[in-house]
Amino acid sequence: MATILEDSKFDANRELDIVGTNPVKQDGLDKVTGRAKFGADFFLPGMLYGRILRSPHAHAIIKSIDVSAAEALPGVKAVVTRDDFPDLPPGSAAGDMTRTAMAREKALFDGHPVAAVAATTEAIAKRALKLIKVDYEVLPHVIDPVDAMKPGAPILHDHIRTKGLDEPNDTPTNVTERMVSKMGDIEEGFAAADFIVEREFDSKPMHQGYIEPQGCVAEYSEDGQVELWCCTQAPFVYRDRLSAVLKIDAAKINIQQSELGGGFGGKTGFYPEPIAIQLSKKATRPVKMVLSRGEVFRGTGPVSGTSYKIKMGCTKDGKITAAQGELVFQTGIFTGSMYFNAPNAMFTRYDLENVYIESFEVVSNRPKVNSFRAPCVPQIVFGVEGVIDELARKIGMDPIDMRLKNAATEGYTTIYGETLGPIGFVETLEAAKACEHYQSPVPEGQGRGVASGFWFNRGGETSTSMNIAPDGSVTIITGTADVAGSRISIAMMAAEELGIPVDKVRITMADTNSLGFNRVTAGSRTTYSVGMTVVDNARECIAQFVKRAAEIWDVPEDAVVFEDGQCRPASGNVGDFEPLSIADITKQTTMSHGAVTASTSMNVTGAGPGFGLHIVDVKVDEETGRTDVTRYTVVEDAGKAIHPLQVEGQYQGGAVQGIGWALNEEYVYGDDGRLQNASFLDYRMPVTSDVPMIDTVIVEVPNPRHPFGLRGVGEVPVVPTMAAIGNAIGNAIGIRPQSLPMSPPKLLELIDNAAKS
Repeated sequence: MATILEDSKFDANRELDIVGTNPVKQDGLDKVTGRAKFGADFFLPGMLYGRILRSPHAHAIIKSIDVSAAEALPGVKAVVTRDDFPDLPPGSAAGDMTRTAMAREKALFDGHPVAAVAATTEAIAKRALKLIKVDYEVLPHVIDPVDAMKPGAPILHDHIRTKGLDEPNDTPTNVTERMVSKMGDIEEGFAAADFIVEREFDSKPMHQGYIEPQGCVAEYSEDGQVELWCCTQAPFVYRDRLSAVLKIDAAKINIQQSELGGGFGGKTGFYPEPIAIQLSKKATRPVKMVLSRGEVFRGTGPVSGTSYKIKMGCTKDGKITAAQGELVFQTGIFTGSMYFNAPNAMFTRYDLENVYIESFEVVSNRPKVNSFRAPCVPQIVFGVEGVIDELARKIGMDPIDMRLKNAATEGYTTIYGETLGPIGFVETLEAAKACEHYQSPVPEGQGRGVASGFWFNRGGETSTSMNIAPDGSVTIITGTADVAGSRISIAMMAAEELGIPVDKVRITMADTNSLGFNRVTAGSRTTYSVGMTVVDNARECIAQFVKRAAEIWDVPEDAVVFEDGQCRPASGNVGDFEPLSIADITKQTTMSHGAVTASTSMNVTGAGPGFGLHIVDVKVDEETGRTDVTRYTVVEDAGKAIHPLQVEGQYQGGAVQGIGWALNEEYVYGDDGRLQNASFLDYRMPVTSDVPMIDTVIVEVPNPRHPFGLRGVGEVPVVPTMAAIGNAIGNAIGIRPQSLPMSPPKLLELIDNAAKS
């Protein structure tokens, strides 16, 4: 029997019975009835409760910490500070992670952990925090990344030297890296342009908006074994990072993942987990820590803020001749913003010859940033798509036609070196232009905007196991966290391959001791990558079914075929045998041959990029600056929609998150460097009344490198959202905003300035 490694290509002629349908999610009942266990739902006998003391200063030397009064409080069982963590060199990956988890030499942002307490009750733990005395020497701080680049700005780290400069610098700086990405000749490209548009843009950090705050239970046993129950998108990555930060053998750390109340990239980095482990080690009892909502805002990683310039030129017929960007990304206190995604993705959906992008990553006194869907790309596409719309207006061209004129197609070599295979960007644009929303008249007093988006999609290291029970039912063990409902899609692919009903397949999320390494659930990789390994598992099991059926019938293996969940004689010449179901085979052979099982570990490649286009109508109240989104349509290529309702949900969820980012969401800091809106009362996320019904159009241009043709759909839906809304606002009021979020005060200022001029 062929395995996926030999035969993984998409077969357009294959008839599918399960893939493409909408069965009920298998974990749905547990979640709606409350049986599902999330990060805060774990309890162990003798468990203590941990709380964190956080810095009130954005930048301050920690001269001393006195915990004696807290340790003396009845009920307190452990107190930890920087002294309880390994002293790892600054500038190393582990050194940066340990200083993020617990401040060492300096507190580097408002909310930076400086100590933690474990006590018999939360009330006692909170009381103990007030008894800890920290002597700070307050330093000047810098919040904005552009300010952090200026001469004379407060320097966060003495060891940082900018990587990627033409001439190396020998003095401390806040600029961690410079990267130049280019293709063709940018000067020749602009010389060939009939029209050129250059604009400046900026975006503020925003929160991923997950429902469930980070929570965990840690148990450090006397023999040095660590058990950790937590809500994470990256259990195996957590294990390896905790090993590096705490100097514990990875084999001694076992992470058991809970259900996940949202992540969107925000739960790919740890926060309370290493602190809980060290408290447990010191107290020799399990420790539970659950962050408050205020702690989530102050102490976890937001989305990167940006400041950037976009310059593009085109001919009279709409061909883009040159595209240039100068990008500055805020990374918080340490490097790791994933800023490199932006230059690789910002123009990639277009067939361009001349591109030049200079990118900078800059530290500042904010929490280290974390990922969000398509990290670092949507905020830059906001500007790119705005400039393209302005060029289209200059030449009097329909904005979708402008994008069709320049659309990347199969064979295009990207700025990051990949030659694109079959992709669905043209098909997506054509579907968008033909859809009823785009063809309908723009309501009076409103504006309509469009914008397109791209994401690479990812593969990566993935391990799964498949076990066939004697009754023919199937259990699949996977180590990738289920963030957005991947269980049902995985079960559907397995059921399709095995020819059995999907309710015969059960998905189990494994702990880190049970499987080989699995990459983080992020980057639109999970369904694709796990699907590849599951199909391989299924084909290996089918090979075993065929072998056992051949033994039962006493015929050669090539005389047996597996079809529709049964082994059958390959022809009438083989013999008059009744078909054998999976259950028939396992019942007859388990005693003699053992269970039918298969395991696969591979570094999955070939994910195939995704493309989308959004159409949005808005109404702007010019008296208040309020923007109402009145109609919204997402058009995106899914490759093949495994579970169409799940795909639709991804499209809609990305659009809703983008609407919040576009219109309201931002971190607001005071002059003292302290966060001013660390609650949902002050941080304005969209609610139901803020969004219309979001219509979806699922385009299917199969990815030829996956047996079911799928592409990831988790990242692309948020990429064009802010740009589409910005273009719609520009068409509604005649002024295109250049700053995110496009909040009422900003729009009022634009409108007032336009009226004065």
